[in-house]
Amino acid sequence: MMSKPQLTSKSAAQVREFFNTFAHAKNALLLLDYDGTLAPFRVDRFKAHPWAGVRELLNRIRCPEGSSLETRIVFISGRPAAEIGPLLGLNHPVEVWGLHGAERLHEDGRRELDEPPAATRTKLDELRAELRRDSFGGLFEDKPNAVVMHWRGASAAAAQKIAARTRVLFEPLTHLDGLKLLEFESGLELRAGRDKGGAVGAILAREAEDSARGPVAFLGDDITDEAAFLSVNASIRPHLTALVKRVHRKTAAGVWLQPPGELRDFLRRWIAACAR
Repeated sequence: MMSKPQLTSKSAAQVREFFNTFAHAKNALLLLDYDGTLAPFRVDRFKAHPWAGVRELLNRIRCPEGSSLETRIVFISGRPAAEIGPLLGLNHPVEVWGLHGAERLHEDGRRELDEPPAATRTKLDELRAELRRDSFGGLFEDKPNAVVMHWRGASAAAAQKIAARTRVLFEPLTHLDGLKLLEFESGLELRAGRDKGGAVGAILAREAEDSARGPVAFLGDDITDEAAFLSVNASIRPHLTALVKRVHRKTAAGVWLQPPGELRDFLRRWIAACAR
């Protein structure tokens, strides 16, 4: 039987110090990536449902019993924003910054999208057509602001070939206005619009205007989450950044949580801190 993962003493101290700040707060902000953080990766992304117990814990955080401390939950994902709500299945509408931050879906259903320049959109359309004809063994994903190639699930040799051909196709287009490459685990994205760091910056800036300056945390797993870690780490508010991943890697996150056990423990501690 596998033993339950335990936080290192350094991580445990940082988590404890963070939750101690709830005692004098009136509000808190919980920022969450989805794939790899709240749910295990699936080759078929529409089968990536949250780990057991996570849905129930998030519902309790949003609507805590006997607490005057309110938590705003925001999901920041590489997916199109509309995919997150149905997968989560929470008891309430969700705010999602999708497409790595280029899209915002409000709880009331309003949607905002960073639009690339016309010439850039035309080139993306041409690339989409080319990849629909031949994705050279990879999994092509079409996004409103991007073209994406995945090689998750491919053999090591096949993945190497797909990655190399993708770079040859994508890299010459980064000179176009607004386009840049975004690397993630087992994939590459040619995209326009803000990244997760920009999304976090926009969220924190708006909250500062509203005088909502309680503790803030961001939980993520992928390379694409590093920009968000850095943005939260720069905040003057009490904050915590957590890498949620089975195997540790170099990261800007302050602590490391091994899912799903330590993820669930963290969410339970959030609920307990609100109750105080």
